[in-house]
Amino acid sequence: MLTVIQNLPDHVFGVRASGEVTKDDLKDVLLPGLESLANQYKEIYYLLVLDTDVQNFTAGAWVQDLIAGVKHFTDWKKMAIVTDQKAVEKFTDAFSYISPGEAKGYELRELQDAIDWLSIKK
Repeated sequence: MLTVIQNLPDHVFGVRASGEVTKDDLKDVLLPGLESLANQYKEIYYLLVLDTDVQNFTAGAWVQDLIAGVKHFTDWKKMAIVTDQKAVEKFTDAFSYISPGEAKGYELRELQDAIDWLSIKK
C-alpha cells in the first residue's frame, strides 16, 4: 500500500510504501501526485519511504513505476529513497549518474535528513 506523506514542503511529494504495493496503489496514489506536482511546479522533488521490502511490489506496480519515470523523465530534480535495504540505497545513489536529476539513498533513521535535502530547491 502507498500512503501520501503529509506536512512536506509544498514542492515535495512523498509516499510511504508498506505491505504489498500494487499497480492500483501507483495508479491511485503515486501517478496523480507526481502529475499534480509536475503540472504545478514543472519539476519533481520526490520522497519514497520504503517500510516494506521491494519484493513486495507486484509486477504491475513496477510497470506503473516505469511509466511514471519515463513520462516525467525531464521533470525529475531530486529523489530521496529512505530505506534500511542497503542494495536499494546503493542503487538509488548510482541512479543519479543516469537520471537528469539527483537521486540519493537514506536509511530510515535519516528520514529528516532526506526531507531537509529535498526542501532545498536546485
